[in-house]
Amino acid sequence: MDADLQVFTGTANPLLANQICDDLGVPIGSSTVTTFPNGETRVRIEENVRGLDVFVVQSLCTPVNDHLMQLLILIDALKRASADRITAIIPYFGYARQEKKTAGREPITAKLVANLIQTSGADRIVTMDLHAPAIEGFFDIPVDHLRSAGLLAQQAREYTNQDGLVVGSADAGGVARAEDFGRRVAADDIFVTFKQRVTPEEVRPLSLVGKVEGRIAILVDDIVSTGSSLISASQLLLERGAREIHACAVHADFNSEVTELIEKSTLASLLITDTIPVSLPSHGSGSKIKLCTTSTLFSETIRRIHMHESVSALFS
Repeated sequence: MDADLQVFTGTANPLLANQICDDLGVPIGSSTVTTFPNGETRVRIEENVRGLDVFVVQSLCTPVNDHLMQLLILIDALKRASADRITAIIPYFGYARQEKKTAGREPITAKLVANLIQTSGADRIVTMDLHAPAIEGFFDIPVDHLRSAGLLAQQAREYTNQDGLVVGSADAGGVARAEDFGRRVAADDIFVTFKQRVTPEEVRPLSLVGKVEGRIAILVDDIVSTGSSLISASQLLLERGAREIHACAVHADFNSEVTELIEKSTLASLLITDTIPVSLPSHGSGSKIKLCTTSTLFSETIRRIHMHESVSALFS
């Protein structure tokens, strides 16, 4: 790879950043990302970046505010060190579920985050499966919005090559995502469950639209936090006669209990990506939770951006 390209990372997802660099055949950029005794973020770029095409890999996952500040300060440091172009690679875009006002006197935090990233000095954004695609329009710089559906569908072949496959969403907002995934795996039909959120942690399924009796069902979602939506939908599908339920989700924004809940649930499997680092159960291959890497997609995107080639083909 061209010597003018350099990749740096914060502390959010160094494993993914290193895998991306391995795919590109470049070493990870040398930097110091720590905190001062008072909790402030400290960043230092440890090598020359003057005139280089620089990419910063940083997911905005827990602790979100710390990782956001790392990203902003890394970009500012690179800008002040005279990097020619700075692209923020944000596999998981935090605050994406706060993209609109739902009541009076509420902020639009996703827009604020977009403003902060631009102000820090980013020239381009690469992200994956935004919870609200409209967030692309919050930026006045180029945004490459990648989709993981192709990667997930390819890895899900072990149960998608069977007859009677149906794909669906745990809520009405994910129907378009389910339709896209269903097309990729040649599903026979699409379904959707409608839910009522009793509390932020508790979800109650209300109804099902679609035929699932005797079929293998795949639930598709973009973010899993508590797992309550998928687990509730899975129970409803079993009650309606589905013979097996699997799930695919992009971002594993897990709380401390979700892995155990998934293992004990009626789901046969949950396929997730590595946009957010996840500690999988110790029983490894026997776990219901399977991992799909996104490093090849991000590395190819970086290569194409650096070489001034089209990225659009990767969106399909």
